[in-house]
Amino acid sequence: MTAMNGMLTLLVLLPLAGFILNGVLGRRLGPVFVNGVGVGLPILAFLTALWAWRTLEAGGGVPIIETVFTWAVIGEHVFEVAFYLDRLSAVMALIVTGVGALIHIYSIGYMRGDEGYARYFAYLNLFLFFMLLLVLGRSLLVLFVGWEGVGLASYLLIGFWFQDVTKARAGRKAFITNRVGDAGFLLGMFLIFTTVGTLEMDRINEAFAGGLIPLGVATAVGILLFIGATGKSAQIPLHVWLPDAMAGPTPVSALIHAATMVTAGVYLVARMSGVYLEAPAASTLIAAIGVLTAFLAATIALVQTDIKKVLAYSTISQLGFMFLALGVGAYGVAVFHLFTHAFFKAALFLGAGSVIHALNGEQDIRRMGGLARRIPWTFGTFAVATAAIAGLPPLAGFFSKDAILWFALASGQGGAAWLWALGSLTALLTALYMFRLLWLVFLGRSRMEPETERHVHESPVTMTAVLVVLAFFSVIAGWFALPHYLEPLLPVPALRFDSALLHWAQIGFAVVLALLGLAAAAWLYQDGGRRGDEAWERFQRLHRMLAGKYFVDELYERTLQRPWRWLSDRIFLRLGDRVLIDGSLHGLAGLARWSAAVFARVQSGSLHWYAWMTLFGLVAVLIWVWRHV
Repeated sequence: MTAMNGMLTLLVLLPLAGFILNGVLGRRLGPVFVNGVGVGLPILAFLTALWAWRTLEAGGGVPIIETVFTWAVIGEHVFEVAFYLDRLSAVMALIVTGVGALIHIYSIGYMRGDEGYARYFAYLNLFLFFMLLLVLGRSLLVLFVGWEGVGLASYLLIGFWFQDVTKARAGRKAFITNRVGDAGFLLGMFLIFTTVGTLEMDRINEAFAGGLIPLGVATAVGILLFIGATGKSAQIPLHVWLPDAMAGPTPVSALIHAATMVTAGVYLVARMSGVYLEAPAASTLIAAIGVLTAFLAATIALVQTDIKKVLAYSTISQLGFMFLALGVGAYGVAVFHLFTHAFFKAALFLGAGSVIHALNGEQDIRRMGGLARRIPWTFGTFAVATAAIAGLPPLAGFFSKDAILWFALASGQGGAAWLWALGSLTALLTALYMFRLLWLVFLGRSRMEPETERHVHESPVTMTAVLVVLAFFSVIAGWFALPHYLEPLLPVPALRFDSALLHWAQIGFAVVLALLGLAAAAWLYQDGGRRGDEAWERFQRLHRMLAGKYFVDELYERTLQRPWRWLSDRIFLRLGDRVLIDGSLHGLAGLARWSAAVFARVQSGSLHWYAWMTLFGLVAVLIWVWRHV
């Protein structure tokens, strides 16, 4: 390991400086200053991340450690704020700063004229700061600060338009749901520190890889950390916050879904791969939760009518694919899909933002259609990203998703036929719901309101240029041999069977599934969705269940919110607050009033009464002295 002087600290502090400057001066100095700071510093952070990566590779890939300061010393234990750069954290830093900078540029056009313009860019910079702290922190303690920080930033950005009660509630829901997962994360950290005596992740992996940690402890640690990951990366049963996170501005949705917050759980499990290699039961649980999340979210996306909600459930599903790969030991492949997903999902969300911008805020895909000729740049880039997520070759999603399905079948670390089958079915559904979205928004006849249709316009160049860049990387990102690049850190699992013929058959089958999804979407939705609507009328109960998102929110409402609301009202409020606390205070106040009233009678103004009181006092003093002296 080599030491570095200041570069990683600079990388982390650049977006923090943007937050402070725009937060203090942005509103006063105007949009030019806000853009220069809010966009310029993330671009500088990306260039610094490139510089750090080049320095890492020049040193042969040897991890770089940069200690900033000593946080605390407790007995023999020293807790430091230190940054750690290896190939995994370098890839994550480049994704966070690169895609994040593009989203900042896009925001110039999207948020122009908003009265909270300076505040928006301050929050966006704060988001990047905490995410960089998360991916570059050497210890779980520093990572956890970033982990909580992105939760705070997401709360601020999801509820950015807090004057709207619905949007404010969405931010609160995201914040509280993530705290549930964070409780598991904290317990996992406590157990690790008790067992290993350190929170530095490289040393933790070494300790677990040494085979000296009991299986039960490794399993418990793996499950507890994964509970934290389910909250941050929106896996069942803690997935309910992510669709509601669409309440924030669309670039915020792109930042959360593509480059920052939801990828944190995937990064955590990949970073702690040394633990999970020693905890096969925890890995099996991760694979099962991942593939079930991917499938269930894909089925819900089939019937969503809000353009951003379709993409939100798509993100949950794609994260499920990543956890499927993590669960079968293909950690590098999971990061590969995270990498490709960052580009095509950012392109999709920002493309949706361009559509919403063109339609003056309309988000219902049933009121769209025929936009391909009206906003061609948005359509072209959206179509490329749609094909990429559907897995059509030679686009980015084809390579990473194919690798996940192959290891789900063939991995010797938990691969199974049922994982592959359910994953393949989910890949088919992905192609179906994404091409459904493409058809209903851009193709076929127009279903827009006449007033909306008259004002359709392409987005400004600050938005469309970003879409073009993201579409370009949605094409080529899969050509990078990222799993091979990460193999020294994240070894590829051994295969149960290594048949080239079977692998090529799997690839061909995956392409056929993507084409089937495309064909089905074209047939069902080419005429404004008439055939699709007729098909769903035959399965009304299923449609109602999917449209109701399996009624998970309603289940939480009945089993958690209502009982706790009753307990809070009847026990804590009425008995605890009103009877015990208020009653005690009111009782003391009443006692004081009664005492005051009694002593007030003594002050009668009668000299005879004062003389008698003095006499009684003297007698009492004499008696006390006689008894005690």
